[in-house]
Amino acid sequence: MDGQSCPCGRGEVIESCCGRYLSGSSTPPTAEALMRSRFAAFAVGDEEYLLATWHPDTRPTSLTVDPQTRWLHLSIVDVVDGSPFHSSGVVEFVAVYRDADGRGELHERSVFERVDGRWFYASGVHR
Repeated sequence: MDGQSCPCGRGEVIESCCGRYLSGSSTPPTAEALMRSRFAAFAVGDEEYLLATWHPDTRPTSLTVDPQTRWLHLSIVDVVDGSPFHSSGVVEFVAVYRDADGRGELHERSVFERVDGRWFYASGVHR
């Protein structure tokens, strides 16, 4: 991953962007930062990070990231709350991917909750 652009779309190299969250050296300070880091985790196939950042009340027992799916681009559509001063937040996004069926989009409005100062993905509604 050295010198590689971060998949989240911020335009930074992954090490100074979402890579610090994926490595565990830092935690995302906002719901949007967690959303971006989870997109990056899908893009690099980091199932462990995805499970660790899923709210304990809604977390599945396992998760498999399809290695044939390439996550290409993330656009943030809307952010409601989710700052370091909130206990919950909503991030609406469109994630563009390519798989065996061609190019597709995942449009979701995700709910995030902060537990003991740490953000977690709680649930999402597909649009």
